[in-house]
Amino acid sequence: MLRTTPALQLLGPSDMARLRRLLDVDPVTNVFVDARVQQTGLDPRRLGGEVWGYGAGGALESACHAGANLVPVQAHPAAVAMFAEHAVTQGRRCSSLVGQQEALRPLWEHLEPHWGPARSVRPDQPFMTIREPSPLRPDLTVRRVLIDELDLLYPSSVAMFTEEVGVSPEADGAGPYRARVAQLISRGWAFARIEDGRVVFKAEIGVATARACQIQGVYVEPSLRGRGIAGPAMAAVVNAALRDIAPVVTLYVNADNTPARRAYERVGFTRAATFTTVLF
Repeated sequence: MLRTTPALQLLGPSDMARLRRLLDVDPVTNVFVDARVQQTGLDPRRLGGEVWGYGAGGALESACHAGANLVPVQAHPAAVAMFAEHAVTQGRRCSSLVGQQEALRPLWEHLEPHWGPARSVRPDQPFMTIREPSPLRPDLTVRRVLIDELDLLYPSSVAMFTEEVGVSPEADGAGPYRARVAQLISRGWAFARIEDGRVVFKAEIGVATARACQIQGVYVEPSLRGRGIAGPAMAAVVNAALRDIAPVVTLYVNADNTPARRAYERVGFTRAATFTTVLF
């Protein structure tokens, strides 16, 4: 463990136990960082970034994942201020800030004078969870995507990402994003309804631990929206995820996306927290 200030700590493999105890405070809301920590063991080469800790006297009170995404964990105001100060000294290396609203908003207030303006700020994103099979009748045509269907799924993945994030995932070349989609398929985490060689609906499990998983990339073919496809299709994904992947399924959605929120509520999701996302 390298101390960069009396309170800020750069966490490494020897800090795994301390960080695990912090993540255990809320392993569902912290599923993204929890999964990254488990996958990498806090090895900087595998992490592709850093995890910062905050605490006095060897204690670990808060943490912050600093990679492609800057994600605070159990971050109280003093920790937020410290993480922001350290982030400013490093310069912006991330493409987004993501996390619970109570930490993310003040974090962005600290960073905006140095890193702003953002391309998009999404201040109110319901973080939703479901722990039991959906009460909605699932769409039985939704299934796991096969690896030889990568070419079929990939254009819908690009379209979804571009629509949701506002930039193409192929802006710096198609290779990395295509590899990511292939990886999700290989893990059995990509689901779709495919009719006559067309992707009608798709969704993926983006991250997962033994305690929770998170759905991402929900997409209905634009010409078919408004026909009630998303609810039953999502019910099928949720039921499969609860059965095969994790005991809690999560997602977060923009507050102003009323059709999606209503669909998720019909599936059985309930709001557990509020996220904020800042995109660059």
